[in-house]
Amino acid sequence: MMPIIMLLPFLLLSAAEAQQQEGASNVVKPGSSLTPKTNLSWPSPSGLYAFGFYEQGDGYAVGIFLAKLPQKTVVWTANRDSSTPLPADVKLEFTTDGRLVLQSAQGVKTPLDISSDGASSASMLDSGNFVLYGSANRILWQSFDNPTDTLLATQNLTKRQVLTSSLSKSNQTRGKFLLLMQEDGVLAMYPVGTPYTDVYGYWSSVGWSFVVKDTALGPVIDGILTLDGDGGLYLFNGDGRLYLFNSSGNHTLNPASGTLLYRLTIDPDGIMRLYSHDMTQTGNWTVAWSRPDDGCAPKGLCGLNGYCVSKNRVVDCECLPGFAPVKEGDWGSGCDRTFTAESCSASSKSKYTMTESNTEWKNDNYSLVTSLTKENCSDACLQDCKCEAAFFKDGVGECTKQRLPLRFGRSDTSGSTVAFIKIGTSTLPKPGKKEHILIIIGVSLGVFAFIVLAISGFGIYKNRVMLYQMMPKNGNIELGEDVAPKSFTYAQLENATHGFSKELGRGAFGTVYEGAISNGQIKEIVAVKRLDRSMLAERERQFHAEMKVIGRTHHKNLVRLLGYCHDGLNRLLVYKYMSNGSLADKLFTPEKQLSWDKRMEIACNIARGLIYLHEECEPQIIHCDIKPQNILIDEDGCAKISDFGLAKLLNAAQTKTFTEIRGTQGYIAPEWRQHLPVTDKVDVYSFGIVLLEIISCRKSMDSNLPEEEANLKEWANHCFNSGELGKLVNNEEVDKRELEKMVKIGLWCTSDELPLRPSMKKVLHMLEGIVNIPVSASPTSSLISC
Repeated sequence: MMPIIMLLPFLLLSAAEAQQQEGASNVVKPGSSLTPKTNLSWPSPSGLYAFGFYEQGDGYAVGIFLAKLPQKTVVWTANRDSSTPLPADVKLEFTTDGRLVLQSAQGVKTPLDISSDGASSASMLDSGNFVLYGSANRILWQSFDNPTDTLLATQNLTKRQVLTSSLSKSNQTRGKFLLLMQEDGVLAMYPVGTPYTDVYGYWSSVGWSFVVKDTALGPVIDGILTLDGDGGLYLFNGDGRLYLFNSSGNHTLNPASGTLLYRLTIDPDGIMRLYSHDMTQTGNWTVAWSRPDDGCAPKGLCGLNGYCVSKNRVVDCECLPGFAPVKEGDWGSGCDRTFTAESCSASSKSKYTMTESNTEWKNDNYSLVTSLTKENCSDACLQDCKCEAAFFKDGVGECTKQRLPLRFGRSDTSGSTVAFIKIGTSTLPKPGKKEHILIIIGVSLGVFAFIVLAISGFGIYKNRVMLYQMMPKNGNIELGEDVAPKSFTYAQLENATHGFSKELGRGAFGTVYEGAISNGQIKEIVAVKRLDRSMLAERERQFHAEMKVIGRTHHKNLVRLLGYCHDGLNRLLVYKYMSNGSLADKLFTPEKQLSWDKRMEIACNIARGLIYLHEECEPQIIHCDIKPQNILIDEDGCAKISDFGLAKLLNAAQTKTFTEIRGTQGYIAPEWRQHLPVTDKVDVYSFGIVLLEIISCRKSMDSNLPEEEANLKEWANHCFNSGELGKLVNNEEVDKRELEKMVKIGLWCTSDELPLRPSMKKVLHMLEGIVNIPVSASPTSSLISC
């Protein structure tokens, strides 16, 4: 029989829930709805907690928060992987068939990540638990079983359950660290997306020994972490209970009527903290207990090539010599070189030098050399053009050669390990006296040149203004034959679209309107996309340059960008009009569905367009938002990739980049959410999802289907492994070998393991049958992640 102490957390929770449900008069019925501006939330009986909309960034998110506190502390969040704040005109509906969905002003419905199908009622309880009930008051789903970053009083964290940190204090999107109750009952913390092994873990409950019994604590099994109403944080197992923290207070179990509130949160910095708040006071939350004590312990806190520094318990991040932050103020993006790396050749050695850094990093060496001195280790890396850093372990003469990026960096004052970083000689500081004189002369000449250019520029500007004033005011726009796109004013495009009167479509990043512009004596129909201003706020400096580069792309499988508007706060793109609409319209409208052969032709068209972007453009372009809505069909039935509004350009020396999450839910590669370097493989993943949609003529996520079929990628993998591929095409007459080939390609493209995804060129060769498809029982493999 299970010891009574093992039942305690469940008894506490059950008693609390029963008490709250008894007094719950705020039962929510199907047909109810919430909006950010009018009916904001559904409160608990005492009004302590509420479920509904809260402010996030320049919009809103849905979650559970403490409504009675001025800070409105968020303790649970829905749809965390959606990084775009919700607009003020969105509505949350508890539908008549028992589902919780978000409906946009245009009527597009997005389900919450809550298993609510068939719910007959819902309640926000005073414990902070939001519960959905079925018939006979049976619990279908509750937030206490699906925590995000916080554990509340009477809530348990059981085996395989995870708390995942938020991205920042003001953004509850999934962050970089997690707290896991492991299968063996050990409570441990890891960076998101890493294996659950000692190499990656940075704290665990192993070693805590204060227990109820006099006997020593045996192996921790049947692990349950619970936080009681008195602020006691306990790890239960078959031999007793392990006190992680025990408050000396004597407060009631019911937080709604108690003096103190408690919550355990894994914060954005990777530290687990137990907070308390006195409801009789107006102050902020107080940290009662935290682990680990070392603020630099969380691995990866400063991103790739960045390292953590702790001075007087103040934690900060710094970049390696010769590196700078990828994004100022966002250390999660890490650091990148401030110099251009030469290709690996003998002649390139003279352009580098080694600099010493008292830092330690994860050892991902490709070469280990022993019996070397410190100087020999530095020189060995300098002479090896593949080596970008070397770690020398004093005392054993061990030298390990590394490639970038470097992970899990922190300062090392012990001196036991020395890091040598290879940097370009052009980045070296410390000029001598002669160099100072040259710098002064150079600056003087630069200032003089700037003044001359400023005067010339003003003259040119005046001349162009006069020319513009002499232009005809009839609203016609003349298209030139230049390769680069033409720059238009907002007024010109407003006239061309008759005041943006005819809407062609609407997406997350803007609205598309039909317009007409003059090309000589001929009026040409165009599609004018007016971008959401907020989407480009952080890319202001890049917009003009990127439009020029994208405008130079010319391929039969890309929609041609004819022009753009960079006028005041207005950002618009002018595209060639595609008369046959989007691939989404062809796939998801039954009466418009195309034949199998035509769909396969379209798949090859998309692949060719991506090959051009990835391999033939300079700089390389990663589209970042491949989906059926962004694949347009021309009058000849040829598929063309459109909408470069999210595209990411890479310099010739880059093969990957760090950036904020871009794209559309259902098509986003896992490395976006894991804050890993982004490469052209994100487009390969999105293409794989689109290919599965082309095969099955259904959406990647469809909540109207049975639960096991809702996620197309998972359903396709199941059908592949069970030999039931006919279900994917709804028994459409398709050659079985051709169907199997296409599904295998889609699954390889959507592998969570980035190295397993093929390049787009190889994908096209597989589609065309030029190369064989790799054989595997299950092409999709999963990373261990939360």
